[in-house]
Amino acid sequence: MHNQRGKAARIIQYVLLVFMFVILIGPMIWQLMLAVKGPGDNIYSVPPYLFPKDFTFANFTKALNAIPILTYTRNSAIVAIISVCGNVIGSTLAGYALARLKFKGKGFVTALVFACMMIPVETVIISQFLVIRGMHLQNTLLAAALPGLIQPINVMLMTNAFRGVPYELEEAAKVDGANVWQRFLQICVPQVIGTATVVAIFSFVGAWNDFLWPLIVLADDSTFTLTVGMNRLRGTFFSDPRLIAAGTVLALIPIIIFFLVFQRYFFRGVEQGGVKG
Repeated sequence: MHNQRGKAARIIQYVLLVFMFVILIGPMIWQLMLAVKGPGDNIYSVPPYLFPKDFTFANFTKALNAIPILTYTRNSAIVAIISVCGNVIGSTLAGYALARLKFKGKGFVTALVFACMMIPVETVIISQFLVIRGMHLQNTLLAAALPGLIQPINVMLMTNAFRGVPYELEEAAKVDGANVWQRFLQICVPQVIGTATVVAIFSFVGAWNDFLWPLIVLADDSTFTLTVGMNRLRGTFFSDPRLIAAGTVLALIPIIIFFLVFQRYFFRGVEQGGVKG
């Protein structure tokens, strides 16, 4: 009886895993297959089919020729790099202050950061635009990156990571005469590299995929990010889903490369968060 229950539980587990795989990975696989379907494929067939009958890479070439993808990619990369640097540096400094330092109003600041996580972006986007316009930064890449420069969720992640660092390490360094900056840079920061990498990856993906804010603040074609520029693949009277899918796949490549480069530190950070949380 016990073995039968164990087998039934395992079957249910695998069914759920397959279901989650289809839900999460299925759309990406469909986009990839759509991107390599040629004119001989009926993309509106009922029932639909996954694998192309007229396999071709021409859609990628057409997408590259239809819009300046390299320019848009460069703009997205600049915005993403600014966002990554701002979040990693700013969240690390703020997280250390909230976790390790004692100052007046610390509880209020922590509650304020947590409250900012609850505010939907759509409710403050008009205020953000008015501030950016008041600073005369509209239609610049800095304007596209500025609102996401330090995300509250990243501050909380770094705060939790610093709280997991043994206080004995910092106390020993303090006894040896290390000041607060030395303790921060030489003792605590090396202990939270994994979590900082998680923050970097989340910031990169968030900035790279952001569409609404760049669409509002960027007006010139030369400053469009990739997500905004990809919208040009859709015409007023005609749009080819194959080209849109090809452009989507091209836009996904930098994210995959960025993740592959930092995946070792990413999984280390996830493990740290799981153990310390």
